Amino acid sequence: MSIIDEIFANMNARADVEYGERVTIVAHSLQTAVFAEQDGADDLMIAAAFLHDYGHFCHDMGEDIAEHGIDAIHEELGAKALRDYFVPEVIEPMRLHVAAKRYLVATDEEYVKNVSPASMLSLQVQGGPFNEEEVKKFEANPYFKRAIQLRLYDEEGKIPDMETPDFEYYRPFLEKAMK
Repeated sequence: MSIIDEIFANMNARADVEYGERVTIVAHSLQTAVFAEQDGADDLMIAAAFLHDYGHFCHDMGEDIAEHGIDAIHEELGAKALRDYFVPEVIEPMRLHVAAKRYLVATDEEYVKNVSPASMLSLQVQGGPFNEEEVKKFEANPYFKRAIQLRLYDEEGKIPDMETPDFEYYRPFLEKAMK
């Protein structure tokens, strides 16, 4: 089984799992990729958008853990699980998408207005808004702009009953993103 087949199988096995948003994790992943593609993002960003929450499929702590004050560190779990297979232009924005939320909450008042309640709840267990030093450190990361763009697509992908392509539609994007 290829890594892409394994990813699809893991996502299919938990296709009905919600995580505090108004959609399942799978629907959210597909929607995030749709918004990246609609925005004209490059193939690697579309792959990162599709995979950005893969870490939710890498733990068995349940998806209501933020309500109990626990951070699964899904961004790190997903990046660790996939880093041997995909290029850094995919892995790093995935790994940094929570940091991008913390950055945007600290630096962009308009962004805060559009953050979902579930995302604001998880922000608290993820460390809250960045302080000035963390902002500067994040801005020094070569992937910070891609992480911010991914985060913006992430916030869009929470629409109940939105029609999206299936997993197979994204296989070519994932294949192009492989090492």
